[in-house]
Amino acid sequence: MNKSIAYAHCDGPCGIYDPASARVAGEAVLSMTKKMLELNCPDTGNSSQMASYLNTMSRYASVKEQQAQLCKEELLVLWTDYFKPNHLESYPDLHDLFWNTAKLCSSCKTEVSIEHANELMDNIKQVHTIFWETKGRDVAWYTAG
Repeated sequence: MNKSIAYAHCDGPCGIYDPASARVAGEAVLSMTKKMLELNCPDTGNSSQMASYLNTMSRYASVKEQQAQLCKEELLVLWTDYFKPNHLESYPDLHDLFWNTAKLCSSCKTEVSIEHANELMDNIKQVHTIFWETKGRDVAWYTAG
């Protein structure tokens, strides 16, 4: 019997890993956080305007929380499936980076903090840089927003 080893981010052996999906989710978290902080609360006595405000705010919050969770899941796949012990030799702070970034995802879900959303993006940028260095490639960091 011929045995092969497959490395993948899921049960399929595609072998495709890329921190871009975490970046996109992180950008959505940052965008929704900004929108929540910029949304002006109307006169609470105007039920029509208040209903519209609450609807918009709840939609922003829902997207922010969903994208923070997705960001965490994408990062955890990289942390647990892509990065190997030899990467820790080159990047001894890798576990701390991923631990702190996953914790930031959780904070961004439960808070409306522009500081944490920006810190999340900074950490994702570090993951991006390290990831591509491990592949011997220079892939520029960019954001869609």
